[in-house]
Amino acid sequence: MFDVAATRAFEQAATASLPPHTLMQRAGLAVARLALALAPNAKTIWIASGPGNNGGDGIEAAMHLHRWGKRVVVNWLGDDAKAPADTQASRQRAREAGVAFANEAPAQFDLAIDALLGIGSARPLEGVMAQWAGLMNVGASPVLSVDLPSGLNADTGAGQGVKATHTLSLLALKPGLFTAGGRDAAGQVWFDDLGVPSGPQEPTAWLSGPPSPARRAHASHKGSYGDVAVIGGAPGMTGAALLAASAALHAGAGRVFVGLLDGGSLAVDTTQPDLMLRGWDTLPLAGMSVTCGCGGGDAVRAVLPKVMSAAGRLVLDADALNVIAADLQLQSLLQARSKRGKPTVLTPHPLEAGRLLGCDAAQVQRDRLHAASELAQRFGCVVVLKGSGTAIVMPAQTPRINPTGNARLATAGTGDVLAGMIAARLAVDEAPLDAAADAVYAHGLAADHWPSVLALTASTLARGVWCPAST
Repeated sequence: MFDVAATRAFEQAATASLPPHTLMQRAGLAVARLALALAPNAKTIWIASGPGNNGGDGIEAAMHLHRWGKRVVVNWLGDDAKAPADTQASRQRAREAGVAFANEAPAQFDLAIDALLGIGSARPLEGVMAQWAGLMNVGASPVLSVDLPSGLNADTGAGQGVKATHTLSLLALKPGLFTAGGRDAAGQVWFDDLGVPSGPQEPTAWLSGPPSPARRAHASHKGSYGDVAVIGGAPGMTGAALLAASAALHAGAGRVFVGLLDGGSLAVDTTQPDLMLRGWDTLPLAGMSVTCGCGGGDAVRAVLPKVMSAAGRLVLDADALNVIAADLQLQSLLQARSKRGKPTVLTPHPLEAGRLLGCDAAQVQRDRLHAASELAQRFGCVVVLKGSGTAIVMPAQTPRINPTGNARLATAGTGDVLAGMIAARLAVDEAPLDAAADAVYAHGLAADHWPSVLALTASTLARGVWCPAST
């Protein structure tokens, strides 16, 4: 994925090396082909075109659809005297082909093509654009956005406007299509590079892919797959720690220990006797993969200094993050772990990330990649910023955005499950960024495969995360 600046660079390089109008011709043909594939029986296709080159792409598509026998109605908000040269050329071609231009949207349409605004504008939709977006959003017909849904910020996924059922991203995939509000706005994302190579620019982010299949040698034993310790579960919140531990167990950890912070109310979990309950301060943390904070409440404050100093590999979640956000000394300990080369993964949701950064959740959500990167740089950790399009960031590495998961994960305890899954991968010495990205992908994939007739709860997610297709 590439941000707006890099995409502009691709576009400029291609424009300089190709005959005039070539890119818009390619883009319009790609849009028309996808439109025909999405709605082959459409009688009326409405194309809402803005004044710039995104509108020109839509007009070029209109010419092809008209020639293919479709009734096409084009609304254009441009001015012939001010339009870009390529858009003027496409408008002339469409006129000569007999495309109908109109001032009003059709009363009925079978497909709408949103070609109002491209990557060059992140302003809110106003006036006629807002009205047309509203017509698209309330209609039952499919909506195809050209490059990105109008009103959406291509870099951040912030903004509101068109809610497309499909988006054809041109030249490069954009991060905003996959995080924050982008996933809801873009619908199914398609891609066409228009025959233009990406060039030398480093990607802004990668889309995470599925983990490599786990292979276990016959000549192995429980010690081959590492020890996980889960420290949390203050009075009234033991369930969070047990969820994390269950997830680590089902994610393949060799042994899982639970150090509850509720004063020792539980000697054994009879539903999962394979979890070993111990006093947290009796565990050899240096050789373990430790998850700390799940349901820890304020009780986690007293244990964090030792845990952060002693743990070999560490996942900090939930209440641990809230305590660290309010304590400069703990923040210094966290930074010291990085200097000692000890892997640490932070798993905040937007509110927790805001507390760590000294801002509110809304500010985090306005630019999720930036917020996650700032946290990663500040503390020298891998940061997993949870939410739609979870961002996984590590200093000096290209960020990753996770494409799996859905709103079924919006239920109590699923974050604890993720923390346990990451710890299990760290336990077998998987690289911290890979461990986090692979766990997030599998966590989301389980939700994507969950039977629609069954409610997704954290406890069932913890047990079924590695075989989602069979649940």
